[in-house]
Amino acid sequence: MKLLLKPFVQKGALLLLSLVYSFSLLAQSASGIDQATTEINSYVDPVSNLIIAIGAVVGLIGGVRVYIKWQSGDQDTQKAIMGWFGACLFLILVGVVIKAFFS
Repeated sequence: MKLLLKPFVQKGALLLLSLVYSFSLLAQSASGIDQATTEINSYVDPVSNLIIAIGAVVGLIGGVRVYIKWQSGDQDTQKAIMGWFGACLFLILVGVVIKAFFS
């Protein structure tokens, strides 16, 4: 009878050890994921502020370019306005979306 139970006990012990090992690996990976999340969240505010600042600079430069085209009587002024407005809107929205997505 002892001979028949011995393989089951060995398999049970092996199963128990493998479960303990897998749970310890899961805990280590969870702490690594938490650390990565914290590190990424520390970069979100500076990056989104940088994108908004770039959007402001692009807006100023684009506004000056549109004004120069408008003053010179260029026929392509409306196209330049739409391109300038679209670029500014895109950069500002990207900054806001990044903050909302990662916060």
